[in-house]
Amino acid sequence: MAKRGKKYQEVVKLMDRSKAYSADEAVELAKKASYVGFDETVELHLRMGVNPRSADQQVRGVALLPHGLGKEVRVLVFTQSEAVKIAEEAGADHVGSDELVAKVEAGWLDFDVAIATPDVMGKVGKLGRILGRKGLMPNPKSGTVVAANDLSRAIGEVRKGRAEFRLDRTAIIHLPVGKISFDKDKLVENLAAVVEAVVRAKPSGAKGQYIRSAFLSTTMGPGIKLDLKSFLALAA
Repeated sequence: MAKRGKKYQEVVKLMDRSKAYSADEAVELAKKASYVGFDETVELHLRMGVNPRSADQQVRGVALLPHGLGKEVRVLVFTQSEAVKIAEEAGADHVGSDELVAKVEAGWLDFDVAIATPDVMGKVGKLGRILGRKGLMPNPKSGTVVAANDLSRAIGEVRKGRAEFRLDRTAIIHLPVGKISFDKDKLVENLAAVVEAVVRAKPSGAKGQYIRSAFLSTTMGPGIKLDLKSFLALAA
């Protein structure tokens, strides 16, 4: 295990490792424990009670964060014909079809989210090996493959702040919920949106306890255990 620095060891002393904190308490503690000179991302880590190797127990979805992620999101839209104008008017940074596919094939990845309309997915599909590794491949399940008349809504949601989540091979979900500079109430409201989305995404094959544990952390900070009962109550 890597040796932690003195500042990290000092902030660990601020928390009680035997205690599970409410969302309000955890956010306050995370803000108090932040010791670096940049605006850290606040992250949520969920250990799920599902089998990541079972097809009917996959957990995937999107949480629309009411207060965003605190960063500018660069949006690329793969589309053609009349939908190009719709995407441009909705504020997409890059819009096109064949020329963008070729550009990405050549190694260009200067964007944060890729959206596509169904009529160009045949062309975009060959980018799966490139975009898939970066988590950028448009997918209907994550709301990034949409009809032309739904582009404005999809781009608007991306601009406001959306956090995609997906179960990893160790049955854990990791996702950002905002920046440490956010007001406490905004971070808690973003957390509520996340837990609601994850609960809503519960797969049909899930048995027993769906969410087994939850931890809040910052980019450089230690994990803070959340009280599961009060955390799940945020979904209400």
